Amino acid sequence: MSLKTGIIWLALVLLSTPIMAQELQARVSVSGARMPTTVDRRVFTNLQAALTDFLNNRRWTSDTYKPSEKIVCAFLLNLTSLTDIDTYSASLVIQVARPIYGTAYNSPLINFQDQDVQFKYVLFSPLLFDDNRVQGTDPLVANLTALFAYYAYMIIGFDDESFSLKGGDTYFQKAWNVVNNAPEGNGIKGWAAFDGNINRYWLAENLQNSRYSLYSDAYYQYYRQGLDQIMSDEEKARTSVLTALADLDNINQESPNTMIRQFFFEGKSNELGNLFAKANPQDKARALDLLTRLDITNINKYKQQLK
Repeated sequence: MSLKTGIIWLALVLLSTPIMAQELQARVSVSGARMPTTVDRRVFTNLQAALTDFLNNRRWTSDTYKPSEKIVCAFLLNLTSLTDIDTYSASLVIQVARPIYGTAYNSPLINFQDQDVQFKYVLFSPLLFDDNRVQGTDPLVANLTALFAYYAYMIIGFDDESFSLKGGDTYFQKAWNVVNNAPEGNGIKGWAAFDGNINRYWLAENLQNSRYSLYSDAYYQYYRQGLDQIMSDEEKARTSVLTALADLDNINQESPNTMIRQFFFEGKSNELGNLFAKANPQDKARALDLLTRLDITNINKYKQQLK
């Protein structure tokens, strides 16, 4: 599934997901369409139910969330190959909607596809996770819950970051702990620096690296000082978003191609284009200048929207 299609899928989740317990309101979908017919189809439905329960009914924080505060998110686990008995390679799409104050609009806080998913799952087996024993006893079995725990912490961290300055630090540290103690071997990838430039390691590393501390300011400026003010003062909201983009540009000039920069802009091109399409000529030109440097993939779209 493409990330664009995924945004539509997440919109359906927002309308159909019942309110669950704890911090997350997650909808999990497991697709086994590419699996051989020898695989018991009950694996997919059972795994889907088990992951939904794991995310929604586990307590990830010490905070109390009201039903209206639960973080709406969606996961699509697409099984791509059977590598051994009960052992799978897959991709995982993670999407998170962040409500904008005073509106019915939900901003794409996270819209990311993880291509490095390897795990073992035996039908009807429980999903176990312990922050102090992330590796478990079987690396491939443990890798499934390590992956979902990592993204649960990231989701909560980015959500908190968007509401309070450096609010996500505690959960980014928990995600970093998962990285540092992640299962190893048996073809497991995505937890190490040498596994590529866009992976779980680099996202967590960037969030721990003091060189990139302005990212925290940018998330807060973009959401709390920016989009959340859109109904009360649209001009002020755009100015705050421009400040966030300028912060991101400062980091990008010193350290191009960071994982966190690319992660930030996934799924935001329409949002940014629509926001600045109504701006005054000076702000529109400034936004276009920044966005063509920061979000290269969508240069043509920005040029069309902000001409």
